[in-house]
Amino acid sequence: MTDQPPTTIVIAGGGTAGWMTAAALARFLENGFRIRLIESEEIGTVGVGEATIPQLRLYLEALGLDEDAFIRATQATFKLGIEFTGWREPEHSYMHAFGGVGRDVGLIPFQHYWARARALGVARPLDAYSLNEIAARAGKMHRGGPITAKSIPPMPYAFHFDASLFAAYLRKFAELRGVERIEGRIADVVRDGENGDVTALTLVSGETVAGDLFIDCSGFRGVLIEQALETGYESWTHWLPCDRALAVPSARQADPLPYTRAIAHGAGWQWRIPLQHRTGNGIVYCSSMWSDDEAAAALLANLDGEPQADPRPLRFTTGRRRKAWNRNVVAIGLSSGFLEPLESTSIHLVQSAISRLLKLFPARIIHNAERDEYNRQTDFEIERIRDFLILHYWANRRSEPFWQACQSMTLPETLAHKIDLFRTVGAITREHEELFTEVGWLQVLAGQGILPESHHPLADQIAERDLAEYMETLELLYRREAGRMQGHAAFIAAHCAAPPAN
Repeated sequence: MTDQPPTTIVIAGGGTAGWMTAAALARFLENGFRIRLIESEEIGTVGVGEATIPQLRLYLEALGLDEDAFIRATQATFKLGIEFTGWREPEHSYMHAFGGVGRDVGLIPFQHYWARARALGVARPLDAYSLNEIAARAGKMHRGGPITAKSIPPMPYAFHFDASLFAAYLRKFAELRGVERIEGRIADVVRDGENGDVTALTLVSGETVAGDLFIDCSGFRGVLIEQALETGYESWTHWLPCDRALAVPSARQADPLPYTRAIAHGAGWQWRIPLQHRTGNGIVYCSSMWSDDEAAAALLANLDGEPQADPRPLRFTTGRRRKAWNRNVVAIGLSSGFLEPLESTSIHLVQSAISRLLKLFPARIIHNAERDEYNRQTDFEIERIRDFLILHYWANRRSEPFWQACQSMTLPETLAHKIDLFRTVGAITREHEELFTEVGWLQVLAGQGILPESHHPLADQIAERDLAEYMETLELLYRREAGRMQGHAAFIAAHCAAPPAN
């Protein structure tokens, strides 16, 4: 066997995306690879992605990280779902909670039985059949197996955390496993004169960092994927019209809730994310409908504690890069595209991109087939998430011009079909590895006021009395389970409280 020099992977940019990538590559590419990450302390990170979905737990497990240690290090709290206030109409609220809703019977899912029970007048609102929502509303938290009945599945959960602390935590993990951090700003991208591949990055200091594969984690700028390779960007602002955000931390005022809040306003919406040491807040809005001052006033008037900084502005264009992998550059994170933080998918898209890259990782020669497959999977994933987000905007009954414009938009065919299928016969289909499950779609469709006009005929096979008893039993079962859970703040204090700040 001949000795070959190690394959050098250069990551352009740190932050959450850069250090998540570096940590994962260091964990799984232990031999024959050199991993180098370039970042500059002069360049700030976006750092607004402080809410996650349950898949992040798979990332932590894959790296072998202790969950409680991670929670303490990042000032994290638990998340059981997302509450949407004012999205259907002012003052109306519903929750997209993690986990199941009800319980399937036989060949058909629960929503068909619920639809029939609604028609008969023996069904409660959908939230009565979600263990996660019942626990979240009561401020409870539990890990592991059920407390009161073996038939109840474990309760899924995610986290709220401080994104800058998360990046620092992963940096330590990655550097201990050989990742080399290079301080500096990228001044130039050097390309091969024949095939156009990137061969090196030149820093402002004059240092040259050569590599074989380059990962662009440079954020919205897309220093490699766009500024150097001119890959192109597909805008989705005609479907997702918000293009600006303001973010501000505020002082913690009460015990943290175990869910994210998304509160609709006149021309956008506000997030509220409870951490152990503070609350993360922000407002996402459409600049053609609201001025920056109007958005800032709406944000600051709706904090639950004193602001700890001035609102930080962000500008973005919703959409995606036309190729996430172009030549020998893979864009991960904001450089690959951006879907606003409505359903907490930004960090998951980083995670799934890393997983996809590892599964299709190239040898020394990159083949078009693996690039094309990576891009195909990336496009499918982000398009289906896009559809899910559009649904929240389109299915509203608000009267403001911004929301009226959202009501009148022409939907992507994939979304229009999904809505029509559910509205007419109560069916929800999930294709391939689509991120959001049938139950997630059910909660948002019903929460936004889209209800089925009929149900599957198999749901009529249960006698009316038995159906009524079944629906009542499910609610009582979940309420009893949630009632035995520990309070969220008490659970954190018992298992994973962060040390007091110095």
